[in-house]
Amino acid sequence: MNKILLLEDEESIRSFIVVNLIRGGFHVVEAAAGQEAIRCLQEHPDITIALLDVMVPAPDGFEICRYIRERNEWMGIIFLTAKVQEKDKIVGLSLGADDYISKPFSPGELMARVHSLLRRVQLKAPHSGHGRLLRSGPFELDAELRELRKNGRQLDVTPTELALLRMLMDHAGVPLNRNRLLDEIWGQGYFGDPKMVDVNIRRLRQKIEEDPSKPVHIETVWGFGYKWKELP
Repeated sequence: MNKILLLEDEESIRSFIVVNLIRGGFHVVEAAAGQEAIRCLQEHPDITIALLDVMVPAPDGFEICRYIRERNEWMGIIFLTAKVQEKDKIVGLSLGADDYISKPFSPGELMARVHSLLRRVQLKAPHSGHGRLLRSGPFELDAELRELRKNGRQLDVTPTELALLRMLMDHAGVPLNRNRLLDEIWGQGYFGDPKMVDVNIRRLRQKIEEDPSKPVHIETVWGFGYKWKELP
C-alpha cells in the first residue's frame, strides 16, 4: 500500500482529504505543522508522495519541499494551497514540486492528480519499448534504475523531470507540442496549469545544460513546444 504524507493545518480539510485517500487505497500519514511533517518523514522513509499545504505553522510547505528535495529526488510532491497567485506557483514548482492544486478542489481532481503522479514515481520501463537504457550524446537515461547520467555522473532529477526527459529523448529531433507533453506526463484531462511543462523544462535545463540560458539539448520550438536535439 502506497504511503502519503499529508501536511495540512486545517482539520476539516485534512479530514476531507484523508477520507478520499483512504478510499483510494492509500495509507495516510498526517501532519498539521512543518516540524511534525519533518518528524513523519524521518519516521516513514517509505512515503511515496507528499501533499503539502503552503500556509502551515513554520516551517511552511515551501521549506518542507526544500527539505524533501535535499534528501529525496524520487518522492512525489504536490502543493495544496489557497494561494493562486502566479508567483506562488512558480516558487513551489521551482523548489522541486511535481504539481500544484489550488483550493477548493474536488475529490475527483485530487485523486486524478495523485494517481497521475504515482504513475510517474513508480515508472519502470520506457514508453518506446527501446529497452531500459536510452543514450544521447553525453547522457544515459536508465528507466529501470530511474537514473540520469551525464558523462557517467548521476544527476538528481524528480520523477516528473525524468518522465519528461525520457519522452523528449524517445522522440529525439521531433518537436513535441506542450499539450501532448501534458497528456503523456500529467495525464489526459489534466486540471492544472499548462505552464507546468515550461517550469519543468526550465528545471531540467538548470540540471543538464552547460549554460541554461543558451540550451543545446532541449530546444524551444516557439509557439509550439520543445525538442530534444540528438548529439553524437
